[in-house]
Amino acid sequence: MTLNRILSIVFLLGALGLGYMLFRSVDDVMQEEKRIAATEARIIEKLQMLRDAQTAYIASNGEYAGNWNDLKNFIENGKIWLVQRSETTTLLEYGKEEITVTLDTLGSVNVIDSLFNERKYPNFNLENLQVVPGSGGKEFEFFADKVERNQRQIPVFEIRDPAPINPKRRENNKEKALRVGSRTDSSTSGNWE
Repeated sequence: MTLNRILSIVFLLGALGLGYMLFRSVDDVMQEEKRIAATEARIIEKLQMLRDAQTAYIASNGEYAGNWNDLKNFIENGKIWLVQRSETTTLLEYGKEEITVTLDTLGSVNVIDSLFNERKYPNFNLENLQVVPGSGGKEFEFFADKVERNQRQIPVFEIRDPAPINPKRRENNKEKALRVGSRTDSSTSGNWE
């Protein structure tokens, strides 16, 4: 064998090795991004469940649940009232309209059957509701209180991921961590929306 052939084989093997290492590094990054996206999707689904539960809680009790036990108890034993609203409009003599609103309570359904039924959430587990998916057992940060706005007390809540898996969400003291609600405003939106 000549020196050219030996060098060609060495460079070919080196190029194949470098190509494989480049492929593995890109593939590893893509797999990690897929894992992060899948975990965040599960976290968002759970935050949506918690938002639905808090919305139903405030509709029934006039304030948000203050802790996990109250919220779980409401999901397990609470009821959502079914109300039918009807309006009738009457034309008055002088051309104005009078609207009469009638509210009729038709009955109630259990919160767990209505919001967390088997069809909507087939793997719903009330005992693990506060556990962040993919965190190894860490619980969501839970906050509920009232803040003053225009000399009125308005209820607020925030449920937040305490240890984001996504490195971009951990920046600046975890300010972009997945959360629903707000500690300062009457909001039920999530920061992923």
